[in-house]
Amino acid sequence: MTSSDVTDGTVDAEEQRRRERIARWAQRIALVGLSSNPKRGSNKAFRGLVAGGYEVFPVNPRGGAEKGHTVYRELSEVPLPIDVVQVFRPAEETPEIARQAVAMGAKVLWLQEGIDNEEARQIAEAAGLEYVSDVCLKMMGIAVGRVPKEYE
Repeated sequence: MTSSDVTDGTVDAEEQRRRERIARWAQRIALVGLSSNPKRGSNKAFRGLVAGGYEVFPVNPRGGAEKGHTVYRELSEVPLPIDVVQVFRPAEETPEIARQAVAMGAKVLWLQEGIDNEEARQIAEAAGLEYVSDVCLKMMGIAVGRVPKEYE
C-alpha cells in the first residue's frame, strides 16, 4: 500500500505529504468515539494504531476499558498532552470536539474517513491546529510504515 492508496486521488501532493508527516511524527492520539464492537471502524483503527506504536487514549461517554486501555468519558479527562484528536463521530458533533481539542492543546484535529465539517475546520485552524478530514489515520499509518499491514 502506498499513501496515494489512502485517498480518492483528489488530494494534491502537498496535502498528501502533510498527512504523511502527521502520521509519522504523531505519538499520542485521543480517539474520540471508540466502539467496543471489534467490527466497527473505530475499534479496528484503535487496534491498528496501538499495534503501530502510537499511544492511544480512547474516548467514549460509556467509559470503561478496551484492550487494557482506560476509556475516558470526555476528551478533557485525557491525562497527557495529545498530538492528534482523531474523531469517529458524526460531522455535526465535530465543532464541539474541535473546541475541546483546542482547549486541551492538541496539535491536530483529524476527522475520520467520511467526516468533514467546515465549522470544525475554522475552529481548529483559527487556534493553530492542523486539520485533516475524510481520511483514515490508521490507513495513513500503514502507508508510511508505522502500522503493520495486517491491520488494513
